[in-house]
Amino acid sequence: MERTAVSDHSVKRQQGRRKILSVFLLLMTWPFVAWFAASSLIVQREVRRADMIVVLSGSTSYRERTRLAATLFREGRAPKIFLTNDGQPSGWSSAEQRNPLFVERAVLELQQAGIPLDKIEAFPDTVASTHDEVTLLRAVASQRNLHAIIFVTSAYHSRRTQWPLQRVFKGSDVQIGLFAVLPGEDTPSPGTWWLSGRGWQMVAGEYSKLIYYRVKYR
Repeated sequence: MERTAVSDHSVKRQQGRRKILSVFLLLMTWPFVAWFAASSLIVQREVRRADMIVVLSGSTSYRERTRLAATLFREGRAPKIFLTNDGQPSGWSSAEQRNPLFVERAVLELQQAGIPLDKIEAFPDTVASTHDEVTLLRAVASQRNLHAIIFVTSAYHSRRTQWPLQRVFKGSDVQIGLFAVLPGEDTPSPGTWWLSGRGWQMVAGEYSKLIYYRVKYR
């Protein structure tokens, strides 16, 4: 009986040590795993010149996306900037005494960045998903005989954007560019995203959405 008790105690002690070692290894490797998970969501697809720059709607992410679009416009990448419209109202505007749509704020942001209003166009049709946006642009490309389009989105949204782009534009002659805003200002960096609730929403949440897209839009 004594030997059995000692043996059980020894096994429990070894199991306890293994748990402590596992937790230690997890803590040591987690920063790298978290960085890799976030970085893997960011993709870019270079196009030097296009017929239009399209800023995908993203509600609160409109500032960082429009800034990048304005930079690309000033570089001469395309003659006009288009905005998709998710129909979502933003916060209260004291100046306008109403809740303007995020797409309206995006237009204003582009104007403040020096883009002439006649070089900005917001699509009137509302979209409910990234797939809807890409499908809309496929139809626009056909109607306007476009040869190249640059899509602008946020960093961690870019891989999910790439999924419908590859499928919806498959077989077309339209060249597709994809530019993602680098993390930093409005988006948490790959190394620290797990330290905030917004980071978990943008990275961990994006993986669940990506899985959903891969199942639904094969």
